[in-house]
Amino acid sequence: MTTSKPSKESDTVLNSKARTFSNSTSNGPSRTFPFNILPGDLGWFSGQNLKNPTPNRIAILSSLLVALIVAGFWAILNFFRPVAGGMVLSLIIGGVVFVSAYFIFSFYLRQYIYRKIKVIYKSIHRHKLSSTEKKDLVDMRSGIMEEVEKEVEEWASRQEKEIEQLKTWQEYRRKFLGDISHELKTPIFNIQGYLETLLDGGLEDPGINKVYLQRAAKNVDRLNTIVEDLEIISHLESGELILEMQLFDIRALTEEVFEDLEFKAAERKIRLTLKMGADQNFIVRADREYIRQVLINLVNNSIKYGREQGLTKVSFYDMDKNILVEVADSGIGIAAEHLNHVFDRFYRVDKSRSREQGGSGLGLSIVKHIVEAHKQTINVRSAQNVGSTFGFTLEKA
Repeated sequence: MTTSKPSKESDTVLNSKARTFSNSTSNGPSRTFPFNILPGDLGWFSGQNLKNPTPNRIAILSSLLVALIVAGFWAILNFFRPVAGGMVLSLIIGGVVFVSAYFIFSFYLRQYIYRKIKVIYKSIHRHKLSSTEKKDLVDMRSGIMEEVEKEVEEWASRQEKEIEQLKTWQEYRRKFLGDISHELKTPIFNIQGYLETLLDGGLEDPGINKVYLQRAAKNVDRLNTIVEDLEIISHLESGELILEMQLFDIRALTEEVFEDLEFKAAERKIRLTLKMGADQNFIVRADREYIRQVLINLVNNSIKYGREQGLTKVSFYDMDKNILVEVADSGIGIAAEHLNHVFDRFYRVDKSRSREQGGSGLGLSIVKHIVEAHKQTINVRSAQNVGSTFGFTLEKA
């Protein structure tokens, strides 16, 4: 059995009538009469309404008080000097005063609130308001001051976060500039020393001229490597890197990298091998040349920091939608306090040994950027005097 709800329907009708009192003409669109009193505004005696009244309720309450005072004063006068229809006239006067006072209070409240919050919004909003948005800025029916307070708090919170972010970036830039100047300073000073020695007479000495020129050329190569790696990182961080995604066999690519680095590995008597069980083909979807660079950097590091007569082993693991590639060595390992920083630019665990081995100090940072550009992850596990394992994922084809 259905039950009708006439009270709610009547409320809806009253609400719609109270929102707009239209005077339609055939010559133009309807004009809205700005008398915005709703039945809900008359619930004065609830604690919430008295504690946090809207501007519209303030205007109504103020108008009602003024009307009661005027009507009461008129009733007192009528008591001493009775007039025909005095009570009716008193009610009419009270009604007229109420409506007039309501319009006056609403107008000035709107102007007052608008002037106050306009300055606040100019400070906290970057978007320039249009004339229509300015008209809608003050909603007399809402708790406008609470809304403004909330927006100011949100703005202050955003400002605080931006300031913290700027401080972080400032510290990052300061550290980066210090690192890069230090990295560039070493080869520049070396080149300068070799050239000055040659100019001071060493050029005529067959025992040192060729050796010093070779050392200077080696340091020039190192400078060139740093500049090229910085350029690569700049492209990666700016989002200018365009990946040429294709399907390829990651195992075949790893064997190509082994061939490229086999002479360097032979110099340190390090064996390059695939883990048993990794002899099957794994087809992945990625940029083949960039992944080649990732593998070259990781395998090259395992050779540089591995133990002589040690082992570099590459493994593949099927992870449903991804393939996990791991490059493990039996080298000196990385202390726990350094693990969170190995992918930072110019970060060196053993600075003296790292520079002796050459390189720009940017290899692992580039590796991380390339893997993340593929929307994949990279991690490291290590223990001192045991070895390190770098693992990254690729999308499985």
